[in-house]
Amino acid sequence: MTARADHYTYRVRWSAEDECFVGTVAEFPSLSWVADDQIAAFEGIRDLVSDVLEDMAQSGETAPQALADKDYSGKFMVRIPPEVHRQLALEAAEQHVSLNRLIGSRLVGS
Repeated sequence: MTARADHYTYRVRWSAEDECFVGTVAEFPSLSWVADDQIAAFEGIRDLVSDVLEDMAQSGETAPQALADKDYSGKFMVRIPPEVHRQLALEAAEQHVSLNRLIGSRLVGS
């Protein structure tokens, strides 16, 4: 699949230090674009990513996969201290839910 600049994860924020807007892209953490307004910062970083993708394709490099195009399993492992694990297991048992359901609801804020 050919990488598309419009699939990447962009953010534009105000930089008090630079006194301008800064456009960044999560999949290319070393890239940024500064501009006096938000639209120009977004367009600048998106155009820069397009140029970088074109250069990578010409040199045979593999572009990073866009976060939006990745498949997620819904599983990940978290290490916690044994006492916290014990407390959470007890709380789950008291609520008559699985530990997985208790943790999942905490992560999504329910």
